[in-house]
Amino acid sequence: MKLKNVLIVVKDIEKAKAFYKELFGLDVVLDNDGNVILTEGLVLQEKTIWKQFINKDVIAQNNATELYFEEADIEGFAAKLENYKEPIQYVNRLMEHSWGQKVIRFYDPDGNLIEVGTPVLN
Repeated sequence: MKLKNVLIVVKDIEKAKAFYKELFGLDVVLDNDGNVILTEGLVLQEKTIWKQFINKDVIAQNNATELYFEEADIEGFAAKLENYKEPIQYVNRLMEHSWGQKVIRFYDPDGNLIEVGTPVLN
């Protein structure tokens, strides 16, 4: 068995596609009426469809999961966030952990938590 995709719920699929394309460079692999697969295995699903499947409310900013990306030019990415066309809601701005990794945490427009950090060397 292998993990194929990670699905996140979004209110506005077009806005979410633009967000992940413009900030992370993710392209659409498949767009199927409210279900979109992006490169790197990220799947976007419209909130109304997801609510029908689980028959429960979707809780944004629940902080139970996080999408994690690595970026060598973390300062450049932080500047990209600052200049994004819509305000970014930060959990923490660019910081450095005691082990030397630099990270930034924020929410996407739908309240999904994202962390971007410098690569961790093994």
